Amino acid sequence: MAQKKQELPTLGFLYLDYVLRFFDYSNFKGWPEKIEEVTYHWKNDKKRFINEVKRKKIDVLVGNIPATAYETFKEIAKELPHVRFIPSIETQFSNKSKENVTLFCEKYDIQAPKTIITYDDKVADEHFKNCHYPQIVKRSYGASNYGGYFVHKVDDYKEAKDLLAETKYKPVYSQDGIPLKDSGDIRVMLIGHKPICAFWRYSGEGEWITNTSQGGSMSYENVPMNVLELAVKASKAAKAEYWACDIAIDENTDEPYILECATAFAAFPYVRDWIAQYIMWDLSGGKFRLPHVPLYSWVELGKMDPSVLRTLRHLYFAKYEPSVDGAYWLEDKGDMDMELTEDGHISNLPSAIKPPISEDKIPSVVTEDEKVESSPLTEDELFDIQTVSLTNLMTLQGMEEDVAVNIKELVESKEITTFAQVAEHLTASKERIAQWSSLFIK
Repeated sequence: MAQKKQELPTLGFLYLDYVLRFFDYSNFKGWPEKIEEVTYHWKNDKKRFINEVKRKKIDVLVGNIPATAYETFKEIAKELPHVRFIPSIETQFSNKSKENVTLFCEKYDIQAPKTIITYDDKVADEHFKNCHYPQIVKRSYGASNYGGYFVHKVDDYKEAKDLLAETKYKPVYSQDGIPLKDSGDIRVMLIGHKPICAFWRYSGEGEWITNTSQGGSMSYENVPMNVLELAVKASKAAKAEYWACDIAIDENTDEPYILECATAFAAFPYVRDWIAQYIMWDLSGGKFRLPHVPLYSWVELGKMDPSVLRTLRHLYFAKYEPSVDGAYWLEDKGDMDMELTEDGHISNLPSAIKPPISEDKIPSVVTEDEKVESSPLTEDELFDIQTVSLTNLMTLQGMEEDVAVNIKELVESKEITTFAQVAEHLTASKERIAQWSSLFIK
């Protein structure tokens, strides 16, 4: 985006009703100009949103787009060709679904488990009759697996058939199970294509899934370099200012494979500060300081209690300069540096297997064959709190995994019989609960 020398672009935060905010003003410490805000209100709000961005003369919109609004924001971006989205629409392609993660990996030749994606039940049935087991079946929609509740391991054809009959996932998304080295996988976070945090996630006792919310554990030690290199490759392909990957290592070959990747991930406040500092460096043409985060510094930070890590802000690493006699030299391990991200463009998106439907164009009535797991809820689809599934709860705009699980537990324990009673047990805002409640039978 062309701009005058020393002139900073007009920056705006992209917010959405009922969705947690990743960035705020405190992350962009020292930005000298006013930072605007634009909030998307869902369902037929596209034109108003576009007009507000134009009226405020915003040059750069910063913020993640949730899966339910991704297709709509593709259309919004086309009508705002002079506005830079951070992350770009291209970069956020993988946020929408597991299907998109696989399409992204295939386009850029990034190593991932062998995967089938199909909306055809007959094709799926033939696959499960002849595939290698175990298979890992996932709900495709969204960047998160919501604590692993939508990830399933099946060991034979009968288990696969029973699972799909119960969940009715569309598309059917299934991967060859990777024999995990040390019974764990690795989460890598990157800024400017440089790994700034990485940790092992180990499954809990008697469990196979590597998720801390289901009894798993973490370790910041001994993250292999080939895992970091694969994460860097994926980040560069996505043109991502910030990025996270979940990577599995095959215990038989030591080969790493991408399991998940997205710009939507949980991060401590100081990580969000680093990301904002990187963005300010980018937008100012180097006027602001580029964050310096030594490789493997997360090993030492990881020794601190999480309650302390959650309160650290604007953590600063200076580059080491040896004393004049050169008696001691602390070398930054590895040669991975932060880099300027290439501009993303919608024209570079991988081709979808099935034509997507934007949030404001979903038909009010669809046939069973037309229904897909990735469709957000429409106003005329009312759920019964007594029978609503965890999958349905997770499709609610702004719903978080722990809240959905809590609601499901309250229903099963018969502590609530209507959705209105949720407000008595949760700390979510009244506005958010009211918005969810409108989708349930009174």
